[in-house]
Amino acid sequence: MRGALVTGAGVRIGRALAMALAEDGFFVFVHYHRSATGAKRTVADIQARGGKARTVKADLASAKQAEALVGRCSAPGVRLVCAVNNASIFELDRAPTATAAAFDRHMAINARAPLLISQALARQLPRGEVGLIVNLEDQKLFNLNPDFLTYTVSKIGLHGITHLLAQALAPRVRVMGIAPGLTIQGLHQTAARFAEQHVANPLAVGVSPDDLVRALRYIVATPSVSGDTLIVDSGEHLTGRPRDVAFFREKNK
Repeated sequence: MRGALVTGAGVRIGRALAMALAEDGFFVFVHYHRSATGAKRTVADIQARGGKARTVKADLASAKQAEALVGRCSAPGVRLVCAVNNASIFELDRAPTATAAAFDRHMAINARAPLLISQALARQLPRGEVGLIVNLEDQKLFNLNPDFLTYTVSKIGLHGITHLLAQALAPRVRVMGIAPGLTIQGLHQTAARFAEQHVANPLAVGVSPDDLVRALRYIVATPSVSGDTLIVDSGEHLTGRPRDVAFFREKNK
């Protein structure tokens, strides 16, 4: 049975991706750090639908734990062939306020951990298997503005990792990116603001987790794609705003 690791799979987008992979026949390793309750719920829901999964805990800010994570994703009869690097931190800062600590924290979780996980997956890939790594990037990479500075820099790094690993690991491993637009209401965002900002894009259509699931399924099912990033943002990257969409207000449109 094919296995897939999904980081940050206890909640939000990671949960949706994990559920979809389980529905498609993967044994899913549901990674979490602090969201133990959510991770257990994801596993329970997968199992209730006839799928197979188990939780695996790791602090991806720790290089040691990130390096060891793939080796801990084992189950009888399961061949780990896929890793979805979804876990991320997203903290607001700008050029005048960005700190070394914020830079290191974002880079460790958002860029270094996916690199280490990808290296480990490639090393242990069973003979005869073609592996797949999918990195969750961000439409901000194609629509740069100075908000969320250290977060954006870390995602620029992840985008580079996606491209470079696709070159270095071929033909045994495919590497792809998915760059979502605004998808889920933020923890500090009111429902009204989210509803306004969610459709503030050229298509006037909000991105949903189901859209990202469709993108992932396309990547899994298409063996000829590698080294590219699917932008799933209803055209938000075409707007060229000077500020992040989180600061958009209709009166400024």
